[in-house]
Amino acid sequence: MTEARPTLLLVDDEAEILVALSDLLETEFHVLTAGSGAEALQMLPGEPLVEVIVSDQRMPGMTGDVFLSQAREICAAEALLLTGYADLEAVIGAVNRGRIAGYAPKPWEPMALLTMIRSAVQRFRLARALDTERSLLRGVMETTNDAMSFRDWQGRFIRMNKAKAALLGGTPETLTQLTVPLSAEDLAALRNGHETEQVEQRQDAAGATRWVRVARIPVRGADGHVTCLATIERDITEQRLLEERLHQAEKMQALGTMAGGVAHDFNNLLTAILGSLELLAASDLPHPRQARMISNAVAAAERGSALTKRLLSFSRKRQLQLRPSDINRLVSEMEDLLLRSLGDKVVLRQELAAGLHPALVDPEQLGLALLNLCINSRDAMPEGGQITVSTRNLRLSRAEMPDLAEGDYIGIAVTDTGSGMPPEVMAQAFEPFFTTKAVGRGTGLGLSMVYGLTRQSGGTTLITSREGHGTTVEMLLPRAQSAAEKPSAPPHGQERPMRPLQVLVVDDDPEVRAVTVGILDALGHRSLGVTDADGALAQLAARPDIDLLITDQMMPGMDGRKLADQVRAQRPALPILLLSGYADGGNGPATYPLLRKPFRQAELAEQLALLLPVR
Repeated sequence: MTEARPTLLLVDDEAEILVALSDLLETEFHVLTAGSGAEALQMLPGEPLVEVIVSDQRMPGMTGDVFLSQAREICAAEALLLTGYADLEAVIGAVNRGRIAGYAPKPWEPMALLTMIRSAVQRFRLARALDTERSLLRGVMETTNDAMSFRDWQGRFIRMNKAKAALLGGTPETLTQLTVPLSAEDLAALRNGHETEQVEQRQDAAGATRWVRVARIPVRGADGHVTCLATIERDITEQRLLEERLHQAEKMQALGTMAGGVAHDFNNLLTAILGSLELLAASDLPHPRQARMISNAVAAAERGSALTKRLLSFSRKRQLQLRPSDINRLVSEMEDLLLRSLGDKVVLRQELAAGLHPALVDPEQLGLALLNLCINSRDAMPEGGQITVSTRNLRLSRAEMPDLAEGDYIGIAVTDTGSGMPPEVMAQAFEPFFTTKAVGRGTGLGLSMVYGLTRQSGGTTLITSREGHGTTVEMLLPRAQSAAEKPSAPPHGQERPMRPLQVLVVDDDPEVRAVTVGILDALGHRSLGVTDADGALAQLAARPDIDLLITDQMMPGMDGRKLADQVRAQRPALPILLLSGYADGGNGPATYPLLRKPFRQAELAEQLALLLPVR
């Protein structure tokens, strides 16, 4: 892009001189004229583009050197002096007061004057460009939060901004010229002459870990050689923590999928084991010792069932009864249970926020999670200590917590004064079966169950801990849009006499299918088992006497829900019961009742009583 013609201001009290100069210069320059210094001073504020002022020295009222001195206060134009006599003192005075860049005698030599003015324009434009660059650099350095500095080959700071000076414990004015040895990375950038960028891990004054992205930019002089190193340091700790939290959430999701699959298969095994043991216990056993052995085996299988329920909570595949809940009331009602569980060495405190919003959560599962967290805290304080249960309202943005929806949340925190966790333990705390307790002292599923509960509820769980300074685990739950429900007494069931039923059992697992048929037979019903949906549809078409369909939900080919939908379309009045090792209720409306595996004979009997009318 072509620059505009330079603007000159000619000042002389002789009109003929102004005309002669204008004729010489107007082809190449935009020329302004004034007949006195006073007139020129009035013009300058309205002419900001003046680049060179050419002034006569000897003028009535105000000499050229005095005029140029005052003009310096208004603009940065280059100043040239014309003098009609060889007065050395006048030139010296003009240099001192007017800070002129050059002078020419009268009469002038046209080419010499032109060359002088061109040089003055070039100096003005170079100075203006340099000032612009300096202003831009100053603006960037003063407004950015990044730490910026320039150092020479000896490590001496040539320039730095306030952010860098603050890191060094001073100000730019006091620390410029400070020498700090160059690091190996600094020297490599200077020697190679290439820009580099890397993330460095540092410790701040409090001993906390910070992550800093450092850009090193070699600066070259006019001769092309590297003269200094520019360094830009950006603290990315918050971004790094958010990324780690997101990565942790993704890892926990993958582990949850795996845990859910394991729990599903294990529940099928437990269904076969528990059902077989119940049927065996109901048979005539010749020795009491055999009955005790079966009872022990049933108890062990039930412990396995409890373990899979915790796995399902972690994997977010356990069916929760989410409803608006008063968290402060729940914590207060649990105080006696917590005190009995924690023992005499632990002091329990409550800091419950006034005006706490209702949370959307399964209150029974939240109570179990709170108990788990308090017991974990107790175990971290073998010599005793204090546990504080606190609640608060908070509002989260996507920037603060990218894996949660923006909105209002309720925090329930358990803080202890125990031994704390090192970073490598804290990074694995939510993983299923990970525990630092001695063998036999813990399953490693307590925190993973808490995490699964909060994630399934639409929130998350956070841990903050330092070795020797205790641990805080906070559950974040979404705010409910309606008020918390009042607690109500559970309804009492009634025994229902039933006629014998013809039941069709569909399950691809032969052991589970056999046990289900066996339990139904023990209850006095007639049962028929098939392996898949195609077999079930064939039997239903051929057997109008079938009174009930019991089908596993997860089967290869057509799953139990799709089978139930197809059967319902053909026989709308036929009762249908779904079985599931996942207990997640499927992906649609809760059209069909669902019984979780492993189930006991009494639980299946209760479901049948609810499904079928009294006969």
